[in-house]
Formats: sequence, C-alpha cells, structure tokens
Amino acid sequence: MSRLVMKFGGTSMADLERIRKSAAIVAAEAAAGRHVAVVVSAMAGQTNQLVTWTDLVGPAAAGVPASDDEYDVVVTAGEQITAGLMAMTLRNMGLNARSWLGWQLPVRTDDAHGKARIADIDGLALGQSMDSGVVAVIPGFQGVTEDDRVTALGRGGSDTSAVAVAAALGCPCDIYTDVDGVYTTDPRIEARARRLERVSYEEMLELASLGAKVLQTRSVELAMAYKVPVRVLSSFVDPETGRGVGGTVICEEDEILEKRIVSGVAMSRDEARVTLLGLPDRADVTATVFARLAEANINVDMIVQSETRSADLTNLVFTVGRRDARAAAELMEAIRSEISFEECRVDEDVAKVSVVGVGMRSHAGVAETMFRALADKGIKMLAISTSEIKISVLIDAAYTELAVRALHAAYGLAEPA
Repeated sequence: MSRLVMKFGGTSMADLERIRKSAAIVAAEAAAGRHVAVVVSAMAGQTNQLVTWTDLVGPAAAGVPASDDEYDVVVTAGEQITAGLMAMTLRNMGLNARSWLGWQLPVRTDDAHGKARIADIDGLALGQSMDSGVVAVIPGFQGVTEDDRVTALGRGGSDTSAVAVAAALGCPCDIYTDVDGVYTTDPRIEARARRLERVSYEEMLELASLGAKVLQTRSVELAMAYKVPVRVLSSFVDPETGRGVGGTVICEEDEILEKRIVSGVAMSRDEARVTLLGLPDRADVTATVFARLAEANINVDMIVQSETRSADLTNLVFTVGRRDARAAAELMEAIRSEISFEECRVDEDVAKVSVVGVGMRSHAGVAETMFRALADKGIKMLAISTSEIKISVLIDAAYTELAVRALHAAYGLAEPA
C-alpha cells in the first residue's frame, strides 16, 4: 500500500459540516488502499481572531522580554482544535485515527518565533503507525524548537507542514483548497481563466511569491528541493469517486507535455514603494541601505536607481511588503545622517503584476508583448524586474485588474469560447 499526505485548508475546516465532508474524502482514499496522513489548518478566520487577541494584550512592558514564544502558543491553537475534531470525526466514521501534535512527531524548527523554518521531521514512528492502518491527523502551521517551545511557521504555514511531512514519509502530497487547481490567473478577476493540468516547480514558486494564493512559497521550495509530487484539488466531492475534484500537478518541467511560453499572470497588492531622493551616488551608500534593511529582516523586491540633475546624486527606488513600509521608512530616517539623502517617500497605492512561464527561456518578444499590452491600456510602469522565467512590473493600484485582464488576453491564456 502507498502513503499519501492530504492537507485541508481553513475553508475545508470552516465548521463541523465541512470537516465531515473533508473526512469523507480522507475515508475514500483510505478505502482505496492508501496509508494516509492528514494535515489540517485552523477553521477559516480563527487564526485572525487569535492574532487579534494577542494584539489586544499589547506589547511587553519595558525591561520585559518580548512574548514571541507565547504568541506562537496562542496562534497555533486553532490547528490543534481542528486536528482533534478531524480525528474524532474519522473515528466516528469507523476509521482508526489519532492526532500527532508538533511536539509528538516532532516537527523540529529554528527559534524564529512567528516565522520559524522546519529543520527536520522524524517520520519513522509516524510512518510505522500509518502503515499499521492508523490515519494520522497533524496540525499544520506548528513546530517545536530544540528546547521544546512551540513555534509558528508563518501565515499559510500548513502548506509547508504538509509538504515537509510528505518529504519525511517519501510520498506525494495533495493540497485541498477552495479552488480546483492552479489557474492561468485569478478567476475572480478574469472569468475566462483556465485551469492548468501541470505546472513546474519553478513556475509555481514564482507564481506563489508573486501573489498567487494557492500555495505558500516555502511549501513549493520544499517540494522542489525534495522532489515531492504535489497536487492541488478542491475539497468539493466528486459524487462518483468520493474524492476531491479537479486538480493541478506541481512537478518537474520535463514532465509537462504542453510547452507554454507564459503559464500565468499573477498580481499582488501587498506592495509599497520607497523612494530615497538625493542620495549620494556612491556604491557604499547603496550597500549600506540594503544591508540595514537585511539586518531588519525587511525583504526588498524591485530596485531602480536613476540619475538626477546633479552628477553626484542619485534617486533610489525599491519595493517592500506593505506591512514593512513604515518600518523601512523609519529605518531610513534613522540612518539619514549616515547616508545623507534629501527626502524619503513611501507610496502604498501600488501593485505588482507579473507574467510567468518556463517558455521565456527560449522565446524572444515576451517583454515586448507585455509592455505593448499595458501601453495600449494607458498603464504606466513604475518599476520593472525580471528573472529567467518571469517579468514583473509595478503599477498604480487602480489599474491592477485591468492590467491582469490585458496581459491574460495578450498571451492567449483564456479558456476557448
């Protein structure tokens, strides 16, 4: 019998009825002869409520250590609840099931509370239990440090938990969500978006990092590193098989028969543009700016440097996540005397739109098609960044959906009429 990890997101765990429906999908896989481990998220909205409570408690008093470790204890509680409820539901359906909390596996992580990274999972005992016919139910999003403190893996971390467990068990991973696969773009923006049968790890990694909400970026990194076959499905049940419907397989590039130039269009509104005006035009100054941002764990995406009318000054533009915008600006002001800029501006009314495809490696004209499509709609590009398989542009947020639809049409990604 083969092993399988099944992960159910917050919408699939939203209430007891949804848990029962998800449990029925698990039961169908078990009946088909699979040895199953189930990774669950918290009920939809519950983690937000838990985070709100920690915010209401307020920051630690002066001289008192920060409560990041206790924050993790609180925000990971939702997954423990759904793990217990899923195990109980499976037992009531006649299956042998038990929960495995993060410390029981254990899921070892570093001590970066709130955004911990998995270091190791010892899957031996878990695999033996599964092979004996017991369905394992595991709370996602949580781990444990070497000194046995609970950690949280960051928002969307249940995807990462599931892929890490699959890697430890040497088996595939099915991710059940409220959509039936990976689409050429968000169907809520473009009604003619098409579901893709297969997407390469590299394409999915770019799409996830650029705003696609289907999978968390770190889960795709893990899948690519350990060659874990991942399938994205809807938790709505196929009446004939009792299993999830639809499906997109995330796999190696050479497993994709249909060679596409562009596979999808992604967008992110979680962007902010920081502009430093009148910065000394010296390499050491630019290096200082990004060194300080890195020390503060502020991730920078797009970077544009332009000359000013003064030969010895330059303007530097970079983008960060919107939540980091204020911290980035405050950091720049804190080192103003060191780097000597004239003014720091922050603009949060921007968005990033990207096209992704492994076919870009061997086809010319992809950028021209993108820029022409945006120009035809009168959309101004504020910054541009590229990699081997993606092109991203920063635009005014008001034009986000127009840009997505224009690019989707320009690359012929729509479902045939």
